[in-house]
Amino acid sequence: MKSDIILAGVGGQGILTIATIIGYAALESNLHLKQSEVHGMSQRGGDVQSHLRISDKEIFSDLIPLGSANIIVSVEPMESLRYLPFLAKDGWLITNTTPYINTATYPEKDKLLAEIGKLPHSITIDADILAKEMGAPRAMNMIMLGAVTEFIDLPYEKFQEGIKFIFNRKGEDIVNVNLKAMDRGKEIAQKR
Repeated sequence: MKSDIILAGVGGQGILTIATIIGYAALESNLHLKQSEVHGMSQRGGDVQSHLRISDKEIFSDLIPLGSANIIVSVEPMESLRYLPFLAKDGWLITNTTPYINTATYPEKDKLLAEIGKLPHSITIDADILAKEMGAPRAMNMIMLGAVTEFIDLPYEKFQEGIKFIFNRKGEDIVNVNLKAMDRGKEIAQKR
């Protein structure tokens, strides 16, 4: 088992929470894990990325080479395109379609989605709208996590346990909202 995953987004969108839950699920499944993070002025809307490498064999580097990521998960469409050089030919791009417009030169959303649509394997999710419809706008990242669980060879229960571990101190209601959001993302990915 080996899975190389790049998580991308903008500061405050919950990239590191997704990474923590995937990492929790991997370690609780007795797998090896390497993780690297870059926070580019993340508290001022800068980019955030994380490389996650999961394997049943020892991993020697925490960075994913160009052209070898199995999955890119992005909570923002422009950030998804930024990391395409890392995606393997048979890899999957899973992206939120709601832009985080933090610059005057931000591309038009339709052009971004057209580029994403050219990829052989992609899933686009308007996770911001779905989270708002669920009454939990802050759970957008858990919808994206749910989508990626379909592509990682780990028991779904381990991701659920990860959510409980991370959000338990915030109360049962918050745990349940995040579990439902993850379920919603998983349902969408299953329909691909």
